[in-house]
Amino acid sequence: MATTRIGLDRLPPTARTAVEEHTGSLLTVEETAEGFNSEIAARVTSATGTWHIKGLRTEHPRAWTQRREAAIAPFLTGLAPALHWHVESAGWDLLGFEALTGHHADYAPGSPDLPEVAALLRRLGQTPCPGIELRHAEQRLEHYAAHPDDLRYFAGPHLLHTDLNHTNALVDDHAPPGDRARLVDWAWATRGAAWLDAGYWVIWLIAAGHAPASAERRATEIPSWHTAPAEGITAFATANHNLWAEISADATDPWALRLATTAATWHAHRRTG
Repeated sequence: MATTRIGLDRLPPTARTAVEEHTGSLLTVEETAEGFNSEIAARVTSATGTWHIKGLRTEHPRAWTQRREAAIAPFLTGLAPALHWHVESAGWDLLGFEALTGHHADYAPGSPDLPEVAALLRRLGQTPCPGIELRHAEQRLEHYAAHPDDLRYFAGPHLLHTDLNHTNALVDDHAPPGDRARLVDWAWATRGAAWLDAGYWVIWLIAAGHAPASAERRATEIPSWHTAPAEGITAFATANHNLWAEISADATDPWALRLATTAATWHAHRRTG
């Protein structure tokens, strides 16, 4: 369920002052609509710079996502925007990120953004998993796997993003080719098998119009995909089908219904070959 968004001007004065200790007096505030997890999401400028601010009340049920992003940010150089400051004040938890330029990735067939996202996932696959507290992929999927033994396919020591929604991939056309994409929103960072992010990408590629076989061919651009046994990929498709079927059962959001249909399409493809 999406979190209700509020404006930065509704922050308690003490919290706003704490932010401005890092930014200086704010000159412009541009609220952003993307994302589902933040109560505050805004691009702000001052005389000293520009930042993207994400915030949740410290009593919010998902306040842990702010702490997770703050903990993992130092390990994501070249993968994600840098975290410049983290403020907890007056009941609010606020993160100040580097404000990236660029556009949300286009996952449609033939998009020039696809090779950039593939390059980003290859870099992620070469990034060591930090020794911080992260959930494990097999834990996250344990209620959705068709058989308990299938969970072994998802376990591993690698760092994963797991939310390859196209709005979480930003592409800067002015950056050097092969290094134009960055991933935002690392709240669901996970430890698991190296190939799983390529699998999560497959789901979003199908949602963007790829046939399942075409989406899987795109995944072959990620070296870790070649380490996945066929039965493991099928088990992953099945688990995500069950996951999205549960999410969509009571959902009214079009994106949730679309992802449920997408996951079912991939699941059917894996079962029929």
